[in-house]
Order: sequence, then C-alpha cells, then structure tokens
Amino acid sequence: MIKPKEEIYQYYFYFIQERMNIFWNKYNNTQPWTNDEILSVHKFTNVYRAMDRVSQYLIRNVIYNENSFSDEDVLLRIIVFKIFNKPDTWEYLENRVGVITVKNFDLNRINQALLELKQIQPIFNNAYMMTGTHSLYNHLNYKHEKWLEMVKNELIGKSILKKIINSKSLSGVYELLRNCSFIGDFLAYQYTIDMNYSSVIDFSENSFVKAGIGAIRGIKKCFEPLSKKYNFEDAIKYTQNNFEKYQNKFGYTDFRPLFGRIPTLIDLQNCFCETDKYLRAKIPELQVDNKRIKQKYKESPKPLELFFPPKWNINSNILIPCIQPSTQESTLF
Repeated sequence: MIKPKEEIYQYYFYFIQERMNIFWNKYNNTQPWTNDEILSVHKFTNVYRAMDRVSQYLIRNVIYNENSFSDEDVLLRIIVFKIFNKPDTWEYLENRVGVITVKNFDLNRINQALLELKQIQPIFNNAYMMTGTHSLYNHLNYKHEKWLEMVKNELIGKSILKKIINSKSLSGVYELLRNCSFIGDFLAYQYTIDMNYSSVIDFSENSFVKAGIGAIRGIKKCFEPLSKKYNFEDAIKYTQNNFEKYQNKFGYTDFRPLFGRIPTLIDLQNCFCETDKYLRAKIPELQVDNKRIKQKYKESPKPLELFFPPKWNINSNILIPCIQPSTQESTLF
C-alpha cells in the first residue's frame, strides 16, 4: 500500500511550486525571488535536473558543441565530464590535452595534466560522493587515475559504450553502467540520464527511475511505511500519477512548468531529495535518517544561458535566453 502522510507530503508540492517560482522570478528579473527564508538561505537544486548549472554546461558545451563527434565519442565525453562534474576541470583538460574523444583518450597525458591541476585546486565536484577504492584499481595512486583507467578498460575496452548505443531501453543503459567498477545505483542512474540528453540514445525519462539516498529519505518522510509489494520507485511513480490531484488538494495549482515541459520521473525523484533537505529546516523534529542541512546558497556571478536537448522541442519557447545574476546585493537569493 502506498499512502502519503498528507501533513508532510504537502511540502513536496509546496517546494516544487515555490522553487519553480524562484526560477521564473529570476528569468523575468522580478524581485524578490522568494519570501521563503529557508529557500533564500540554503542551496537547493532546481525542480528540473537539466536546469542546474552543471547540467546546462554539460548539454551546451560537452554534448551539443560546434564539433562533430561519433556516438561513442559523445558518450565518452559525457562520462569523463561527469566523473569530475566540474566545468573548470573539463575546460582545463581540453585546453591541455585537446578535445576528448576515444582516439585522443591518452591516459598518460590526461592523468599528468590532472595531477598538476590537483596541486592547485580540487578537480572533483563535491556534489556526489565518489569512491576512490576498488580492488581492480587500487594499485593506482590517485582517484582520478583509477576512474579513468576504469573508463579505458571497461567502457571502451569491454565495448560498454557500443552496447549503450545499441541498448533498447533506459533501464538497459542503467544496467550496463551499473555493472562497471565504481558505479553504484545512484551514479548509474545519473549517468544514464546524462547520456539520454544526447542524440545517441533517446528513451522516455518516464520509462525508468531509481531512487537515490536523499530521495529515499524524502519518501520516508512523505509516506507511511511502504508495504512489501512496493518500493521507493513506486512511490515516485505514484506521485507522478497523482500529481494534479495533490496539487489541487494542497492548493499548489500555480506551478508553471519549464517552457511547457512537464516534470519527469528524474525530476520528481530529485525533488524528494530536495524536499528532505527543506523539511530538515522546516520540521527538524521529523527525524528520518536526518542530517543537518549544510550548504548555503551563494549566487553565481556568471550568467546562465539556457539550452536544452533539442529533441525536447522547448528551446524555441525560451524568450530570454540568458539569465543574468542579480544586481541587488542586499538580496540573499
């Protein structure tokens, strides 16, 4: 049985509407962006995963740039970028060793360049927990060497990239990635969605979902304990199937989707993670594997140019292609 705790579940729909309002207020340069103190002070991702800055960079600069790449090259570029998940590292790397392709994947040059950068600044984004230990690769000294060696040995050497190109489903792509060293459930799902932004594969984002640890915490807060018949992914699908019903029930009917695109399972999964973070501050006594909400919001001084996978057919709906940073220094968000 899947049964929401409605007194808590309502905050999921509140978060989705208010976080999206913030996006639209920034898009239209309308102050204040929000009156919600929690959303003003703490860092939350967007309702739509593809809206976040790193995803926007990936889509525009790594996948759909002006160069022409083979399908295998596109997937390799995505996985190498996502290992570090950091535009600074990517730009440095391509400036040092050239455009990343299968033919140009020279680990000696890449590892040496990254080792030099590592002396100056972190090369990994801290958004994801990336393990640096695996029995097959522990003979190497550094985490980046281990991960990139895995890419060479498994994704390229064992033709996983080619198998992904020929995969018949989103879940099939996930399983191929999940069987690679270092890549657990969460990363396999994230990388699958990243690859699906490209034109190499094209599956519905509503055809498969995998709940991450943060989303599971949010689901546990929002739902009564699930019976053995259901899993956390079923709770996400339940939310999708009853989205309008609960929007109406809780009074959050002013949600404006992203240029006409309805949130998909990856977005709804992500919002359970963000709702968990919101509830830690809003209802701290609601203890479900609680962790203190840590990251404070700090506005990027860089503008954000909007661009989505062309196959989504929403880029033509963007009237203001570049969101500028706020010029009101006293405004927190």
